[in-house]
Amino acid sequence: MNRGKRNKHSQLIFLVSTGMANIGEWVYHIAINLIIFNQTGSALAVTGLYLLKPLATLLTNGWSGSVVDRVNKRKFMMLLLLFQAIILSVVPFFTSLWWIYCLVLIVNMGHALYHPASIIYMTKLVPIHERKQFNSFRSLMDSGAFVIGPAIAGLLFIISTPMTAIYVNALALVVAGWLITFLPSLEIANAPEAPTFTLTELRKDWRMVYEFSKKSRSVVIIYFLFSAVIVMTAGVDSLEAAFAKDVLNLTNSTYGFLVSIAGGGILLGAGINTFLVKRLTTSMLMGGGSFVLALGYFLFATASGMTMASVGCFILSFSLAFANTGFLTFYQEHIPVDVMGRIVSLFGVAEAIAIMFVTVTCGLLAELLSIRFSVVTGVLVMIGLSLLVCMYLLVPLKSWKAKRV
Repeated sequence: MNRGKRNKHSQLIFLVSTGMANIGEWVYHIAINLIIFNQTGSALAVTGLYLLKPLATLLTNGWSGSVVDRVNKRKFMMLLLLFQAIILSVVPFFTSLWWIYCLVLIVNMGHALYHPASIIYMTKLVPIHERKQFNSFRSLMDSGAFVIGPAIAGLLFIISTPMTAIYVNALALVVAGWLITFLPSLEIANAPEAPTFTLTELRKDWRMVYEFSKKSRSVVIIYFLFSAVIVMTAGVDSLEAAFAKDVLNLTNSTYGFLVSIAGGGILLGAGINTFLVKRLTTSMLMGGGSFVLALGYFLFATASGMTMASVGCFILSFSLAFANTGFLTFYQEHIPVDVMGRIVSLFGVAEAIAIMFVTVTCGLLAELLSIRFSVVTGVLVMIGLSLLVCMYLLVPLKSWKAKRV
């Protein structure tokens, strides 16, 4: 009983730490966009920031999983959060665009390392029968950060400057790292503190991921189909502001209201998800969530005015928590935790390349043809992918488990 209470306490600390880091990330995201735009006056310079995240993934994910799987995840997360806080704290001292890009790239690389470490730690921390419920709370925390982070950023911009917001994010990361010190170490007692890591081992790890992909083909297909849906949302989202302003002819205030509706949809969806998650299977969460997500984007893409666009935004944001909870639970159940870092990190390389390709393609279609055509085309591809996700999820889960490493 005491062990169960301690575990619940640790889960709560982990959620709060994650929430602090996510809120800080949203504050930083908005602040760094404003800093770049204020210094350059160039929308293209701001767009460059959006390519740094997938670039950081490409630079780290080929080897990061091999490191993450071999280190103490608790200590590693603490060090990464402190490292990101230090890098962020020096950003305001630089005025050169390229130096700021370099620092932001380093921060994104730190995040690319932190993400698999936190997922693995969370998988080990939470018992199997509690994971789906815990993941729903994790989605609720992420949704809250989506709303609270920009609100804090806006308040800081009123009373101070975007530079102050950067320092607030650095402080949030320090607090998140400090909270992790209260969590237990979940590594094997006899594991070495500084495990060896060589190029030979890296090649073996790549081979292991290849063998896993061959043996667990159904799992990999579903993983990448769902990831492809998310990749398409990234491409469409890159044109969201331009679509709202140039196609729907929304003013700044009405566009802000549209974003607020999306925030409300995320919060409401995440809240309802925490109550319904035990009654819904992982397949229903992933399949239904991804299809409703695509449906929301379709309503938004075909809207001719504010009303239909608002309905579409609310539906797509409402479904996000269900889809993300299902996806996270899916790969926690079907990818062995001791190799999860290597598998998910290498898969992330393909996702990053796809995001960069889709984002550039959507931008070119919008430039050469029209914004509406580009958005609708992207959404139609998204709907087709979501239907494939639903179709493949009809395959009995027993057949996947039989193919696990």
